[in-house]
Amino acid sequence: MKVRTAAIGIGAAAVLLLGCSATTRHSVLTYFFDGVPPPREEAPAAESYGAAGPAPSAQTVRRDHGPYAAKLCSACHNTGATNVLVAPGEELCFRCHDLRLDRKYIHGPLASGGCLQCHDPHGSRHRYLLVSDSDSFCFRCHDREALEGSGTHAGVQEPCTACHDAHMSDNEHLLK
Repeated sequence: MKVRTAAIGIGAAAVLLLGCSATTRHSVLTYFFDGVPPPREEAPAAESYGAAGPAPSAQTVRRDHGPYAAKLCSACHNTGATNVLVAPGEELCFRCHDLRLDRKYIHGPLASGGCLQCHDPHGSRHRYLLVSDSDSFCFRCHDREALEGSGTHAGVQEPCTACHDAHMSDNEHLLK
């Protein structure tokens, strides 16, 4: 069994070293390991914009979480083959991020320790390491049609966070 595992590992390493695409490398790594972050979305090469063409938009720039960018995986994961978290998921983010839950209303995912419902722990091309574009982000969970149909939100063009705090508030409906 050890010989087979070693052979598979050597084969995977060979594939990774042969310069295959990021997608292929990701597929190989996720076969062997849990929690492998998705391949980075690379901005198009400068030549594709032309000499005086526009710079890549902020949407194409990936922002990495500090510990991930610094390759400090052990800040969140036990080293070794298991790659398990060093603390339960609902506690892990609070080891570094100081969010005092001292407000009257706490957003559901935060209250349940579900930071990963909204944020990617490794990196994202979206602001605040959000898992999707912030313009439509809230509608991953909240019903857009029901909210836009209410008198309060009719005709509102601003993003949700112009009026609502994404984490907590002393005001009902997380109003600022």
